[in-house]
Amino acid sequence: MNRTAFYPGSFDPPTNGHIDVLQQALGLADRLVIGIGIHPGKIPVFSFEERVDLIRASAEEVLGVSSAARIESVGFDKLAVDAAASHGATMLIRGLRDGTDLDYEMQMAGMNRQLAPDIQTVFLPASPSVRPITATLVRQIAKMGGDISAFVPEAVAKAMTEKLTEK
Repeated sequence: MNRTAFYPGSFDPPTNGHIDVLQQALGLADRLVIGIGIHPGKIPVFSFEERVDLIRASAEEVLGVSSAARIESVGFDKLAVDAAASHGATMLIRGLRDGTDLDYEMQMAGMNRQLAPDIQTVFLPASPSVRPITATLVRQIAKMGGDISAFVPEAVAKAMTEKLTEK
């Protein structure tokens, strides 16, 4: 049986928190599809292609090449459950940092269950060391010249430094 999970997010940039959830998800699924949300109204720091490359490099760096080979990154601009279904997923992966995340994600899980009853939402708690990390905070710290190396894989820290130096 081939179990496919779909893990949606912006991943701008991929953080150690994302990688923590990704690693846990690989324990549940044979194949993990990373759904990179494409929002026409938002201007990301990294392009879709750059985020795909950073996810791959980060997964290889932290999890190893064989685990990274079980990951596929795709873009989506529709409902997450519709994107999950279109990629054959039966699980929708959601990371939880705290109770605020849980409240929001429970509402989303209920709505998603109504929209796509065959797709089960799976909540994965963030490890204590990565709970405070958000991509928004990482971007803010980096833009203000702070050191983000404790919050992101090495490949991401390097790419963020290069990206901000370009501007």
